[in-house]
Amino acid sequence: MWQWYKRRARRSSLNQQQLGKFPPKAIPVNEMMEKKENAQISPHVEATIAFVEQVLGDNDDFVMRKFHIFGQYSAVVMYFEDLIDKQYLNEHILKPLMPTSSQNEGHANSIPLKEVLLNDTLYACEGRTEGRLTEVVQAIVQGETVLLVEGLEEAFHFNTRHVDKRSITQPETEQVIRGAREGFIELLGTNLSLLRYRLPTPDLRVKTIRIGRVTKSKVAVCYLDGIVNPELVEEVFNRLSLIDIDGIIDIGYLEQFIEDNHLSPFPQIQNTERPDKAVANLLEGRVILLVDGSPFALILPTVFSQFYQTVEDYSERFLLVSFIRLARLVALIFSLIFPSLYVALISFNPELIPTEFAVAVSGGRAGVPFPSVIEVLVMEISMEVLREATLRLPQQVGGALSIVGVLVIGQAAVAAGFISPITVVIIALTTIGSFATPAYNAALALRMLRFPLVIIAGIFGLYGVMIGLILIANHMLSLRSFGVPYLSPIVPGNFEGMKDTIARFPLWSMPKRPVLLHTPNKTRLGMDVEAFKEAPNNTLDPLKVGNTRRGKTDGASSPSNVDSSGDHTD
Repeated sequence: MWQWYKRRARRSSLNQQQLGKFPPKAIPVNEMMEKKENAQISPHVEATIAFVEQVLGDNDDFVMRKFHIFGQYSAVVMYFEDLIDKQYLNEHILKPLMPTSSQNEGHANSIPLKEVLLNDTLYACEGRTEGRLTEVVQAIVQGETVLLVEGLEEAFHFNTRHVDKRSITQPETEQVIRGAREGFIELLGTNLSLLRYRLPTPDLRVKTIRIGRVTKSKVAVCYLDGIVNPELVEEVFNRLSLIDIDGIIDIGYLEQFIEDNHLSPFPQIQNTERPDKAVANLLEGRVILLVDGSPFALILPTVFSQFYQTVEDYSERFLLVSFIRLARLVALIFSLIFPSLYVALISFNPELIPTEFAVAVSGGRAGVPFPSVIEVLVMEISMEVLREATLRLPQQVGGALSIVGVLVIGQAAVAAGFISPITVVIIALTTIGSFATPAYNAALALRMLRFPLVIIAGIFGLYGVMIGLILIANHMLSLRSFGVPYLSPIVPGNFEGMKDTIARFPLWSMPKRPVLLHTPNKTRLGMDVEAFKEAPNNTLDPLKVGNTRRGKTDGASSPSNVDSSGDHTD
């Protein structure tokens, strides 16, 4: 026992000796950055190096390369080796600075060294100078290379960032039959290039701000000058400037902060992965938000009719598109009220069902131990669980699970007498209708609202369904998206805007931009487009140009302005 106490005392003394060897607790990096927020760079390189090492020196991938410029000026470059293009650094920054030629020395003696480096020596296309000490650290962590030179009170920043990216592919969340096959990716620079590729105009404005105390995420605000309402742009910047958060991981963070009603299930800002869709909204006078690291763009302001419209609606002819759009609208209504309408009719108003159909329904429900409202709720919850499981599983397994869930489980439930066949049909039609809605977040809102509608339909019948629909309509009427009524242009009514809501009129019949955006430039079609409303000039009509082939007629009568010899007469 005595030996055990001696070993324990010896172990505790060793621990105290080891603790004495550790350095005192370091000052947090954020506190050091706050203290040096307005500090300027010292002309002595070693002082700046000491501060940067104190902040970033614990990182194994941080590199500090010391050398001499023109053989006489001490300098150092600092960077994170996994964030930069090393070949670019070697060829365009280090190689021009390290030769010891007499020509460069002469320049250095007659011209300030800063001017020589920027204007005569360095080949890097994106170079700038910065005098604040904290900006040096921020530039390094963002993938830039920082050059410090002895005697200069400013640091040179070069954009050498190089991060592997995925290729531009077709968007997975917005499939179209006729349209562009390219989508946004995670890098902001590539996304901006896709916009400028489709809008080669000096009117396109891109303003960037950084949001996030830790991530410093770069947010781009894009709009067309002369088309967008300037007050809309100002309001967007005002809302973005109020955001104070540690980090912006995805553009959905911004959407939750800047939307008008945070408690509404309906999305008030539309998102898209398609550059062509973003460009089309820019041309109408809207604002596009992009975030570095997110493949989605935000479109604002947004009205409800935009959520059941697709890009191909404007690539196909208006008659076909109007039919398809009506089909989507019917599917949207089905996905919202079909289950609650079924519960109300079965439970409270079976006399409204035709006799033959009522007999068939009652025969299918014979032996089912639950009321219709419980049936529908159980099936709806099962479908939501199955849908979520299908999304989270690997793609190879997800398809098989959906088939097994729909066929095997549904059939087994009907055979066991838990669910009636007509309930399975109703839920299947409702699910298919929700899939037909192009916007995922709008379809999700309708799926969520089905549950309270079914519950009040099971309590009050058709009266409950009507009360629920009235409450939903009143809520949608109260919504705004940056001041724009959510149900525009239907409420308030505007005939020009209604040409592109339920149906789509011909493109030449919509010469004005949406009135709800209050754009300074309201006209988007020229006066010559009015000619398309007139009868076309059939240039190659055989009754006008003659019906001959190799000098011989095929039996058709000669036109009135052509004589028997084939010459035209005036």
